[in-house]
Amino acid sequence: MQERSRRDAIGMGVALLNRLARSRAIDRLGWRKQTERVVFEATKTGFRTAGALTRSFTAASKLAKPSRLPAAKGAGRFDLTPTDDQQMVVGVVTEFAAEVLRPGAPDADTASTTDAKVLAQSAELGLSLIEVPEELGGIVTERSAMTGVLVAEAMAHGDMGQAVACLAPAAVSTAISLWGDETQQATYLPAFTGESVPAAALAIVEPRPLFDPFALTTRATRQRTGHLLNGVKSLVPRGAEAEVFVIAAQLEDQGPALFLVESDHPGVTIEAEPSMGLRAASLSRVLLEDVPAVQLGTSEDYTECVRLSRLGWCALSLGTAKAVLDYVTPYVNERTAFGEPISHRQSVAFMVANIGIELEGMRLVTYRAGSRAEQGLPFAREVALARRLCSEKGMQIGTDGVQLLGGHGFVKEHPVERWYRDLRAVGVMEGAVLV
Repeated sequence: MQERSRRDAIGMGVALLNRLARSRAIDRLGWRKQTERVVFEATKTGFRTAGALTRSFTAASKLAKPSRLPAAKGAGRFDLTPTDDQQMVVGVVTEFAAEVLRPGAPDADTASTTDAKVLAQSAELGLSLIEVPEELGGIVTERSAMTGVLVAEAMAHGDMGQAVACLAPAAVSTAISLWGDETQQATYLPAFTGESVPAAALAIVEPRPLFDPFALTTRATRQRTGHLLNGVKSLVPRGAEAEVFVIAAQLEDQGPALFLVESDHPGVTIEAEPSMGLRAASLSRVLLEDVPAVQLGTSEDYTECVRLSRLGWCALSLGTAKAVLDYVTPYVNERTAFGEPISHRQSVAFMVANIGIELEGMRLVTYRAGSRAEQGLPFAREVALARRLCSEKGMQIGTDGVQLLGGHGFVKEHPVERWYRDLRAVGVMEGAVLV
């Protein structure tokens, strides 16, 4: 009992740092000395492939009941300051984003894929463990949605496309931790807490205009031993290499729900889906034809999933919008026209100031929604406000960033055009990430 209390006091941050210290990533990357460069090898996804060959997902042991994380305890006051544990975790992720994701972003965008070495290094950070209970091999003893928000924000400050690719498996492990039954947790979570984290994806979007996540065309037909899925999912990160999917489908007359699908079934087909932004996430379409699946959670759980996913996208927009602000501020101070910095022009100075103002508003509503979700409080209103603000203002920040660079904003020599493309995804994406 005393030992357990000691571990709880140390907290999630130290557990994550200890996991990182045991990995070979520090030696391989030279994070402290900053002497090594990451080698990116580009491989493109084929136009259409069968589902990835998967490992065998079997339950090594049987759980008596599903493990659920309790809600985090509130401080009793309005305070969105990250805890010491969260600051430690974010510090590690921020360093990874700055030293690995940011330098490799142009190559990843051009290749339309995230390098396998980067994905392996992100897995060693323990990103898929943030919402997995400690008793199931994770690193937390209570709900940590706010930690997920902070991690997604820090990752996106490096590069949103690679961040989505790295965080995709964590969306599946989080969904199984939150809503999986004892069999599903025993079957799948050991893979996400082990040494070789499988590629996985949460697929909600469908390829049709004005998509509504609560009016799905992908159908789940009830069978004696489970369900059969038929339909098409779109904008699925790393679809060609994913070993397991969490698929959103309409369950007969009961409304939308989530389903677990292993990708090696004959009815699973993957199509590459080249996109304007998030190119490093290797977005794909997943075609489902009479694919066997098992239900994950209830229709009420699906509603929470959509909200938590939208919260994750808001967090990603914060990181990328901050990257825009950090880049354009020195640019307008150093760029001269007519014998003076262009920041001396009110139109320029006000535009930069507006980016900072809107970014703070986006951060406030997103953090508030994350904090309420973490404490088990109603957060639908806060997520709706965050989604509206981050999708609209995020796109505006991307547009203003390009405008402030003038002709330089249109060329790939500067990263702002990529951030502009990525920020436009926030208003249309559903699923893929989960906090």
